[in-house]
Amino acid sequence: MSHADLAAATWRIERGRLVGAAARLLRDLDEAEDCAQDALLAALDAWPRDGAPHNPAAWLMTATRNKALDRLRRRAMLAREHAQLAADDEAMGTQVVPDFADQLDAARDQAEIGDEQLRLIFIACHPTLPRESQVALTLRLLGGLETAEIARAFLLPEATVAQRIVRAKKALKGQPYELPRADERALRLDAVLAVVYLIFNEGHSAAGGAQLLRPALCDEALRLVRQLQHLLPREAEVHGLAALLEIQASRLPARLDAQGRPVLLPEQDRRRWDRLLIQRGLAALAAAQALDADGPYTLQAAIAACHARAARAEDTDWHAIVAGYDRLLARHPSPVVALNRAVAVGFADGPAAALALLDALADEPRLQRYPFLAGARADMLERLGRVAEARAAYAQAAGLTDNAAQRALLLARAKRLGH
Repeated sequence: MSHADLAAATWRIERGRLVGAAARLLRDLDEAEDCAQDALLAALDAWPRDGAPHNPAAWLMTATRNKALDRLRRRAMLAREHAQLAADDEAMGTQVVPDFADQLDAARDQAEIGDEQLRLIFIACHPTLPRESQVALTLRLLGGLETAEIARAFLLPEATVAQRIVRAKKALKGQPYELPRADERALRLDAVLAVVYLIFNEGHSAAGGAQLLRPALCDEALRLVRQLQHLLPREAEVHGLAALLEIQASRLPARLDAQGRPVLLPEQDRRRWDRLLIQRGLAALAAAQALDADGPYTLQAAIAACHARAARAEDTDWHAIVAGYDRLLARHPSPVVALNRAVAVGFADGPAAALALLDALADEPRLQRYPFLAGARADMLERLGRVAEARAAYAQAAGLTDNAAQRALLLARAKRLGH
């Protein structure tokens, strides 16, 4: 690997920590990103000339902090000039210029691997920001994705994503770049986990576009949740979300056929499921349940584990899955959970029982334009032999989805039923 490749690869891995360290000093995300970029440029200049350092990550961190320190000194100098302060040492030391070097040394002594990343993800998910801005900023700062990559992933104009990131940075300018207090952390952790979950879901089942899957987003979400596991080992729902995402990700290789068409869960070749990810997921689930078994992500992970443990579709314990949805619905009710429970009932107790539950959800406002409700009804109607109604329901579901792959699958199922 060339010095330039080593510098670029290390910078991409360490980017979140570098930006977080600079942001803590500067309280400005734009300037913090500039410092990280400047450190990379310095590495690209120095490493081919002087040789690669023994610890490239530490070299980049030192360079980034030095760049931030330079900016602080320039700020102080401008402040002195504007205020026309006296130039004596005492005035400079006590009124304007804190001893940043001493602070930096102390921070280095106390810092642990990942502190900056943890701080940065809580900053990116600040409660003053709307959720779409939290997602964009998280991917920009911690996922290391460029604005154009985020725009492509979410099928948005690049200008829209750029505007969200700019507004988010402006909203956070001057905020203390510290971890929230313990009593605030739980509230903000909910937003952090929700953002990671949303990123994964968009990769797992894209809301729009031609492709069903966006693996890069799944990979970023997995990387973030594993990072959170390392940094917050006593948080049950961090492990619960990790378990859910690992198990869901294990199925990705089987979700498309050789022609790139979606394959539904009961029809997937389970030999293609990633056993290592399943093992990781089950281990994370055990860790979550040892701490608290009632969180929404932990309960969803327990349901996903029922699928993961079944070697064949016919081995699936659907009654256990219905019971899992019962627990989830009792503790964290939502119409989508009720819909998923109804589908599970269709496999446990038959399509007629499921159809009654699905029809009862038809007036739920949040499901009015949800394609998976119409799709689930279509499947149950088909299994009951009500062909004309099933065909119409498949067509309705196809008309509600913005994802071309999902639409093609639904229309193919409708066509299969004839006219």
